[in-house]
Amino acid sequence: MRLLLLLSVAIIATSGLIYELIAGTLASYLLGDSVTQFSTIIGVYLFAMGIGSFLSKYFQKDLLIAFITIEILVGLVGGFSSTALFLLFNFVQSFRLLLYSIVGVTGILVGLEIPLMMRLLRDEWSFSDLVSRVFSFDYAGALVASLAFPLFFVPNLGLIKTAFFFGAMNVVVALLLLFSPLVSGKNVLYTKIIAILSLLILITGFIFGNTIMQYTETLLYGSNGEKVIYSTSSPYQRITLTADKQGTHLYLNGNLQFYSADEYRYHEALIHPAFTLFPLAKNVLILGGGDGCAAREVLKYTTVEHLTLVDLDAKMTDFFSKNPLALAINKGSLGNKRLKLINGDAFLWLKNNQNKYDIVIVDFPDPSNYSVGKLYSTAFYRELQRHLSPESIVAVQSTSPFVAPKAYWCINNTLSATGFHVIPYHNYVPSFGEWGYVLASLSPQFTPDYTHLPPDLRFFDSTAFAGMMIFPKDMGFRKTAINQLNNQALVQYFEEEWRKVQ
Repeated sequence: MRLLLLLSVAIIATSGLIYELIAGTLASYLLGDSVTQFSTIIGVYLFAMGIGSFLSKYFQKDLLIAFITIEILVGLVGGFSSTALFLLFNFVQSFRLLLYSIVGVTGILVGLEIPLMMRLLRDEWSFSDLVSRVFSFDYAGALVASLAFPLFFVPNLGLIKTAFFFGAMNVVVALLLLFSPLVSGKNVLYTKIIAILSLLILITGFIFGNTIMQYTETLLYGSNGEKVIYSTSSPYQRITLTADKQGTHLYLNGNLQFYSADEYRYHEALIHPAFTLFPLAKNVLILGGGDGCAAREVLKYTTVEHLTLVDLDAKMTDFFSKNPLALAINKGSLGNKRLKLINGDAFLWLKNNQNKYDIVIVDFPDPSNYSVGKLYSTAFYRELQRHLSPESIVAVQSTSPFVAPKAYWCINNTLSATGFHVIPYHNYVPSFGEWGYVLASLSPQFTPDYTHLPPDLRFFDSTAFAGMMIFPKDMGFRKTAINQLNNQALVQYFEEEWRKVQ
């Protein structure tokens, strides 16, 4: 009995933390701002566990059957949690209420389990031994969950199949106890039937997990007339491609990254202004840009001898290196002999690299969370300066100066405060609206040379660039805080301003 119940503790701890991580990850996918989502979900979950622990005192009879019943309920609620949240996202007006309700119910059920377990084992050991053994297994299970979730389960199974897998594990624990000599009584047969049916339902959900995920994404994107043609989960994000009659959309965690019908306006505006200021650049660095579109524009310059692209997500760059649809968009840029592809954290990579570059393109996602916000901070820009000569040019994608003017000008002001001379500019991209960029250099000399522009540009020229540098009043300069690692002011501006249009 002792070993079986202690193993149950480890499985309970593992599955309980997994459900918490699933809820936090899913909320960050759908709602953004991962720090806020994980903070609130952890708080609700721990508070609910406290409620469950308090309620456990009211269980006085048939403790083992009560424990088994709760284990089955945990398996069903946790197993179906991600499916329910994905399916109902578009239909529930108060999605956060649904999210916290599911997290709360799961937390209460998990909170009931450990006190009941300790009461079941109280005759097996002294109190001090009991506490040490139960919590040792509990913390060991939590460690397994925290390591396995990002490294194995999310990349290989995704959120829906992971939830069903651990739901099934909870029910398996219940069945092992039900078929052990520990359990007897007239109601056991009914509990066994319920447990077996629950396990079959969860296994069915696991088998059809990918189909369910495809259906939920069809609901999410289909309202716009888009068809999901590819989706996968990496350790860092959910990657989804959809198609309509005009082209292909790339979404990361539900946020649009480009639309193939007009992405040329974004990428030409990001890349070619920098080359007018350093037209004969030979050594170029792209930070981010894992879709290869920025690299496609850089490689139009025959003078570029070496292009290094550093992107965190290997699944992203692998897809855009091999998939025929992706290759048609980026013209096979990631496989070009002049390009060196590195998968890694850009901040850490810069710290360990000593090379200098003529042009650096900073094409990170918008600063919607603190992990991305650090890549727009004074610390990052100071690190970047080590890789520049006085004549080097940096181009930074900088969100929308129309929707989020404080966030946009915060990026501009942070670059300036770090010692860069800056040129802010913007451009209209139909899929995004007005979009902002900043050119930066350690030298104040900005003299555009348009004679070396590639001949096949569809949008960018001297006339277009002159208009990009003019800001009307509603997008004009804002005085802002400087984005530093210890304040992350940019993320706060971004979240505050974009929330108004969502």
